[in-house]
Amino acid sequence: MKTQRLHLNRRTWEIFRRNLKLFLASEQVGGKAKWLMVTLILFLFGINALNVLNSYVGRDFMTAIENRHFERFVRMAVVYIGVFAASTLAAVLYRYAEERLGLLWRWWATRETILGYANDRVYYRLKKQGEIGNPDQRIADDIRSYCTTTLSFALIFVNASLTVIAFSGVMWTISPLLFLVSVLYAAVGTLITVAFGRPLVRLNYDQLDKEANLRASLIYLRGNAESVAISRREGHLIQLSLKYLGDLAMNFRRIIAVNRNLGFFTTGYNWLIQIIPALIIAPLFIEGKVEFGVITQSAIAFTQLLGAFSIIVNQFQSISSYTAVLARLAALMEARKKARAAERDSPIIFSLDPSRVIYTSLTLRSPRSGRVLIRDLSLAISQATRVLVRAKDESARAALFLSTVGLWDAGEGRIARPTLEKILLTTEMPYLPPGTLRELFMLPWPEGKLPWKSNLADIQVPEEQILETLRLLKIDHLVTRFGGLDQRQHWENILPLDDQQMLVLARLLVAKPVFAFLDRPSSTLSRERVNWILDLLKERSITAVTFESDEGELDTERYDALLQLKEEGAWDYTPLERRERIESPPQLIR
Repeated sequence: MKTQRLHLNRRTWEIFRRNLKLFLASEQVGGKAKWLMVTLILFLFGINALNVLNSYVGRDFMTAIENRHFERFVRMAVVYIGVFAASTLAAVLYRYAEERLGLLWRWWATRETILGYANDRVYYRLKKQGEIGNPDQRIADDIRSYCTTTLSFALIFVNASLTVIAFSGVMWTISPLLFLVSVLYAAVGTLITVAFGRPLVRLNYDQLDKEANLRASLIYLRGNAESVAISRREGHLIQLSLKYLGDLAMNFRRIIAVNRNLGFFTTGYNWLIQIIPALIIAPLFIEGKVEFGVITQSAIAFTQLLGAFSIIVNQFQSISSYTAVLARLAALMEARKKARAAERDSPIIFSLDPSRVIYTSLTLRSPRSGRVLIRDLSLAISQATRVLVRAKDESARAALFLSTVGLWDAGEGRIARPTLEKILLTTEMPYLPPGTLRELFMLPWPEGKLPWKSNLADIQVPEEQILETLRLLKIDHLVTRFGGLDQRQHWENILPLDDQQMLVLARLLVAKPVFAFLDRPSSTLSRERVNWILDLLKERSITAVTFESDEGELDTERYDALLQLKEEGAWDYTPLERRERIESPPQLIR
């Protein structure tokens, strides 16, 4: 993974503002979010009003004690308890509303990011480019921190503004000098805090990546347990995990050291808050210019006002962590945008043709060595024209297989094809994600602009169709064996390869694409089974393009044409019925 720089600039804040605006304008949650936000603002007004009232009640309460006025003491005690009860109720409901809004925001932001990450094959481009480390952690953890912390800081800022408005008047009436001291004290404290804590932004950014690297190494060990056990490579993975652990610990020691230095200042800063009001107001009381309760009131007002002025001092560690999270998410958004651009700006130009796959002057190369794998391929595969593709060079076979759907960029030329949901690929090693049998039959994710605006229910398959297809392929015993269609399993761990491949083909039959590109089906299925599958595809008007190695004998009677990929990029295309051969370079097919 490449070393990443921390970018926190105007573009970062533009992304932040745009996402906030999209959240509030969302048709799904925007109305509820605005209602909760208004509720929070009203609670803040109420809490600040109660705080001001509490300062006056506290002043009169202490004055009653000083004057030994029992009746007034009892009355003010009852009022004091009532104010505390009202403040408790307001604070709890305020916290409840804040958590509900934070959860709503996280749900919406995570959902939109997952959909944007999965659409246009952004996940594939990001992994291929390798510029963004641990996008999964950024989506799962950083968005959670971003939503809850943004909301918390926004409310802290609003609350601080209301506190300044509410207590500035109280403070000024008590002592203009005390008010000026609080402003100056907070300003100096903020500047010193920023100077001490500036390195935390970079360190917290790095810490998130280092934590994710350690977790990823442990996930890799779990995901490749059998291969590691067979090859006895535990030492390699232990060394890698311990390296990540060491990097994590070293970076965290730096964070601890900065926090220590910052703590020396902030702790002393907060202790002095308790004595400053008394140092200024006590002489006035001694001179008989104010009542004793004013000392208590000044302490409450000074603490509230200084807390409002000292947001950066009190929240700097949280701000530094939040800044790192914001920068990481902005980097993910930018990388997602670049990945979409890379998908569109491929050197191989794609166009849509609903019933044909057309290769025009297509040259494919090895992405590492630049060696030509296929040179100037020009041919059209029409619907119902079943083609067998054979090659000695596995790289050439893989290049044509993957380039057809835009997963091989090393080359140039043109490819016309149906939309991606109408041209499905099955790999040599079957891929079955963890899930239920019902989920395995979900239709392909549609290609096009913002397909997630449609409901996921649109790609669900009716139960009757699933069961019918399983019976057709003679694997309906899986339903009984695994307790129905809705039991979640890790299929790659419990099914033999042939059953896994048959489940992949069952989904293909249900999806009914125009073309099915099959990569070496004979490696997991017998020749008889492969021929049977080819016949089923033909019955359902699904055109099979089968990729096989050049070794061994294969039945060609079920194919209409043979495409032979030769050495040094040469190729020839033979219509099997007429035995007419087109050799490279061919006439351009339009």
